[in-house]
Amino acid sequence: MKKVALAAAFAAAASTAYAGNYEKVVVVEPEIVVEEAASSSNAGLIVPLLALIVFAAAAAN
Repeated sequence: MKKVALAAAFAAAASTAYAGNYEKVVVVEPEIVVEEAASSSNAGLIVPLLALIVFAAAAAN
């Protein structure tokens, strides 16, 4: 009797999984991200040059 009840429970669960109409699969296209080129200013050079100018001005005094 337990096996019959277990089989009925599985059958009921399986039938609800397939209930409803067939739905078309929606294909989502991946987004394409275009990175723009960075500006040509070289910020890595500006800070050391400013530090060199400050140290040169301090040494001149």
